[in-house]
Amino acid sequence: MVSAYSLISAEPGKTSEVFKKVKLIEGVKKAEAVAGPYDIVARIEVDSLEKLTKAIFGDIRSIPGVTNTTTLIVVEL
Repeated sequence: MVSAYSLISAEPGKTSEVFKKVKLIEGVKKAEAVAGPYDIVARIEVDSLEKLTKAIFGDIRSIPGVTNTTTLIVVEL
């Protein structure tokens, strides 16, 4: 299992549209709109790094209105 947080920035006025689409992506377990340098934080849980790559680069970054993403992969200590 691979878990990650995707910090998503959206164009002004597009956050609501982007948020609705992010919540529908396979592997997104939770998405929340936030105030600060990012607009949306999504928790992603998938079976492999390949599926994480698809979720980030194939799905999230292709949503109209997404301007930037930062991905934080969860590690075990």
